[in-house]
Amino acid sequence: MNGLDALLLGLLQGLTEFLPVSSSGHLELGKAILGIYEPTLTFTIVVHGATVLSIIVVFWQEIIKLLKAPFTLQWNEDNKYIVKLLISAIPAGVIGLLFQDQIESLFTGNVLLVGIMLLITTAVLALTTVAKDKKRPIGFWDSFIIGIAQAIAIMPGISRSGMTISTGLLLGNDKEEVAKFSFIMVLIPVIGGNILDLMKYDWTATNQPVTPTVLLIGFMAAFVSGYFACKFMLKVVRKSKLSYFAIYTLIIASLAIYYGLTH
Repeated sequence: MNGLDALLLGLLQGLTEFLPVSSSGHLELGKAILGIYEPTLTFTIVVHGATVLSIIVVFWQEIIKLLKAPFTLQWNEDNKYIVKLLISAIPAGVIGLLFQDQIESLFTGNVLLVGIMLLITTAVLALTTVAKDKKRPIGFWDSFIIGIAQAIAIMPGISRSGMTISTGLLLGNDKEEVAKFSFIMVLIPVIGGNILDLMKYDWTATNQPVTPTVLLIGFMAAFVSGYFACKFMLKVVRKSKLSYFAIYTLIIASLAIYYGLTH
């Protein structure tokens, strides 16, 4: 992987992490197009860390409030929100711990699988057209159901933000609240997953496929594009419809399936 590859994949990760089009699917497609087949676990950890940082920058005020909340020793809205975030992380955490190796085996350049999973993303996004515009706050049970949607999105090609936001909308949750919840809730599984990856990483290996310069390029590209994509997505959810993205994911799914069948 060279600097240009890192720039392109970093931009792809940052943009598609928050748009409902599947960042994992686009990364797999990007790697296939660029001909990158060597293990790139370090790069994946770095770009995911960059998107986590972009979320923290966008929601820094809310996150600081949540970090302070437990010290109030009160059962207030902030502490309830923390519990909801923890509940939402349970499904992805269970699946990640029990099936980590099987999940990682899916991220091996299987473009056909990505295309098929993108069709699922398309269907879920299209389904939001029947969602009623309600203002119901996210409850504890809602957070668990949204967490299940996030766990399903572990599959490459199924959009995490698309699944979680769409699920919240179909449950009748407030648009702005479910978008914010969707982005903040990802901090727990991504940070947890990165820690697990770092724990099992072979730091003694001398033939690393990615240089520090390449990692820095990928990190900056993912952070900057992720920051603007996150801000943009918040506006989209507030003013527009997710179903519009279904057209895009259907096109990409069709191209991915064609590529997978012909290569």
